[in-house]
Amino acid sequence: MINQVDFKYAKAISDKIMDKKQELIVQKNNLSSNQPTNIESQLHIWREDIIEIYAKSINSDLDTSYQLLKEWGAEAVDTLVNFNLPLEIALDEVRDYRNLIGQIIKDEASGFNLTFDQFYNLISDFDAVVDRAVHWLSISYSRRFYTRINAAEATALELSIPVIKISNQIGVLPLIGDIDTQRAQELMDKALSKGSDLGLEYMVIDLSGVPIIDTMVADRIFKVVEALSLIGVKTILSGIRPEIAQTMTHLGINTSNITVTSSLHIALEQFLNMKIQMA
Repeated sequence: MINQVDFKYAKAISDKIMDKKQELIVQKNNLSSNQPTNIESQLHIWREDIIEIYAKSINSDLDTSYQLLKEWGAEAVDTLVNFNLPLEIALDEVRDYRNLIGQIIKDEASGFNLTFDQFYNLISDFDAVVDRAVHWLSISYSRRFYTRINAAEATALELSIPVIKISNQIGVLPLIGDIDTQRAQELMDKALSKGSDLGLEYMVIDLSGVPIIDTMVADRIFKVVEALSLIGVKTILSGIRPEIAQTMTHLGINTSNITVTSSLHIALEQFLNMKIQMA
């Protein structure tokens, strides 16, 4: 990390920071707000680690310091995410120790009578290390946060389009809520994969819980119907309310080749009657 400052001065300043580690932790405890015991315990570990990294950075090259900070940032973010804590907690640790350790560097530099250029090089490199700590915390937290959100959204999307097998031949796919482009694609994928995997002959797509059927939604649904027919699965549309029927009529959708019922109950009754007749 040091360019022009003699190694012995850098080593002495680094050792001084390590000697004051527990004192620095106590100072930070006094600055921070009260946290639950389990979180305070984790913060104590963070503080020990970041102080050691800052101390080592005084007489190490920047690349080594950056690698240590990258590892520390990833571990800190894991804890934040696991405890559902905001990023600001870790950033506060970094910022507060910039000031506390920066003061030690200033005092020691003064005691060693370092020149202005020597002190400037020392504090500039230290600031670069702190800035990199903020960088890695922010990057790691953003990645983990969005990974978690995407996983939750994928799970919610998966659960929002269930295919329920109610007999050897029949499956029901109840839809609830709005259907956007992403969900429409999931509908296509799920209907085809489950229709094939479950060996279905019929699939009831129930639209009772879909509040709006517009041009896009209607087009997507009938593409699913067409795709299912190509793999040998006949589709029944249930839950067709009067306003939905009117929309389909206005859109010029031909339902002559599709069984349509006003409710899921009626659709299942038709299947039951069909089985009785075949028995």
